[in-house]
Amino acid sequence: MSSVSFIIPAYNEERFLGSTLAAINEVGRAVAEPFEVIVVDDASSDRTAEIARAHEARVIAVSFRQIARTRNAGAQRARGEWLIFVDADTLVTPAVVAAAIAALQAGAVGGGCALRFDGHVPRYGRVLAAVAGPLLRRLKVATGCFLFCTREAFQAVGGFDETLFAAEELAMSRALQRRGRFVILVESVTTSGRKLRAHSAREVLGALLRLLLPGSPAARRRDPLWYGVRRADPGSEET
Repeated sequence: MSSVSFIIPAYNEERFLGSTLAAINEVGRAVAEPFEVIVVDDASSDRTAEIARAHEARVIAVSFRQIARTRNAGAQRARGEWLIFVDADTLVTPAVVAAAIAALQAGAVGGGCALRFDGHVPRYGRVLAAVAGPLLRRLKVATGCFLFCTREAFQAVGGFDETLFAAEELAMSRALQRRGRFVILVESVTTSGRKLRAHSAREVLGALLRLLLPGSPAARRRDPLWYGVRRADPGSEET
């Protein structure tokens, strides 16, 4: 049985997924823990599943187009004692995974970590990251690009809230906090800044405010920022 299950939800992620999986496989060898990698392919129309299999990941095919259900589908099939949810456009390091495992071994029920964006991001994105990092650490809230927990705690809280189409990681963080110690690591992952490059400050900040305002129903809808047609990344070599 694997000690660690890396669970990656993916929708049309052929551009990033190979690098994400290569980093995870390297980390798995470095931390010397039995591990498995699960890619939950949520109705992709590109080479996502092919790339996942080429990197020896186990592929689970679903057709939800809902991030919470997709994450849960991977967790339900996972064999590990510890679950690490990683976004398909995020690079992990041995340091951050080792710190997550150490936290769980020390009795934490779960946690998250710091993050950095890849490449150049607009000024508003740099300001957002500078403000969000300390705030999330103070609130002990994980971002979706890297969230870890024990299988026991995950099952105890009922998994990710499937009534949500966004901000499911915030709800999960709060649920896990009620079960025990939830930590935000100083170690970081690097995640794609493509949304910050492809969308205006008004679009991104507006979407975030809709999610965070008390009593807002926005998280229960398919916001176009997350579920709409994906815009080309101005920082990509493909544009």
